[in-house]
Amino acid sequence: MLWRRRLQPIAQPLFRLYARTTRGMTLGVRGAVLNEAGEVLLVEHTYVHGWHLPGGGVEMGETAAEAMARELVEEAGVRVTAPPKLVAVHANRGRFRGDHVLLYRIEAWEPCPASSRGEIHQIGWFRPHALPEDTTGPTRRRVAEVFGSDS
Repeated sequence: MLWRRRLQPIAQPLFRLYARTTRGMTLGVRGAVLNEAGEVLLVEHTYVHGWHLPGGGVEMGETAAEAMARELVEEAGVRVTAPPKLVAVHANRGRFRGDHVLLYRIEAWEPCPASSRGEIHQIGWFRPHALPEDTTGPTRRRVAEVFGSDS
């Protein structure tokens, strides 16, 4: 087991408590990056189980589209070459009443070196109807939104 995943059950609730007491609202982004073969990019983090769409939090002074572009470079070595398409806005009430996540579809991109070190365990390209077994439920639902209900 990766050491960060062992700390996650302790660190994540502490971070969420901090976020709830210091912020009225948090905003995150997730991106469905598509390749020419029609596959979607997923990442596996070093600190949490399962496969996820790449993404993260929007920082102060940053637009959501800028955050999406930054997170893709950091996590997956993907540089957006055209504006991402907003697919959906979700309220993440189960985690924090003030948390919202924007889902983007990214079709225009080019590879680049990933700038984050130690956050991502591995990345992979998968057919939307053949995601890895340990893909998270929310990720499966977001992929279905992007590709339609038959994915």
